[in-house]
Amino acid sequence: MEDAGEHAKCRRRLWASLRFSTVGEFGEARGTAAKRVLADVMSVSSPQPRHGLALAGFILLTFAAPAVSAFIDMPGAWYAALQKPAWNPPAWLFGPVWTLLYVLMAVAAWLVWKRVGFGRPLGLYLVQLVLNAAWTPIFFSAHAMVPALIVIVALWVAILLTLLSFRRVNATAGGLFVPYLAWVTFATYLNFTLWRLNS
Repeated sequence: MEDAGEHAKCRRRLWASLRFSTVGEFGEARGTAAKRVLADVMSVSSPQPRHGLALAGFILLTFAAPAVSAFIDMPGAWYAALQKPAWNPPAWLFGPVWTLLYVLMAVAAWLVWKRVGFGRPLGLYLVQLVLNAAWTPIFFSAHAMVPALIVIVALWVAILLTLLSFRRVNATAGGLFVPYLAWVTFATYLNFTLWRLNS
């Protein structure tokens, strides 16, 4: 309603400036009035549906990483049989945590895209997303703990670089990556501990 009222005011002022130009009474002031009307029209906020579509696109892209786990028996009998530390989280916790982290990641990427478009920050984002997707089949399907540990360490580095790159563009985007880095730090130590306990 506010946008509609603002547009109506702008139209009335534009009509007034056109009347002045016809009569010729406000020669020099006419140009100033027209510029002011144009600035008002441009300043009225208008919905940008492409931003919403872009956010949906980043969410779909980000959730494509865990989509590979749909074809893997997780955690599976192999994982259940492993020796685990006392602080090992319950299996049910991983799903909700990762879902929240993926949403935060997607929003962070969207904020960066809105500010600078596609570039090095989002390139780093894609790199860490690929490493994220690669870890699951290596660990849960191939049962290769050492290669999985190498991948998750590389993922940790990629996340840190992405966080720093995002923060230079948008502080909020960088902040949204902090829980992700913290969780992967924990997951890296868990991967290492499981390897030591079961090697």
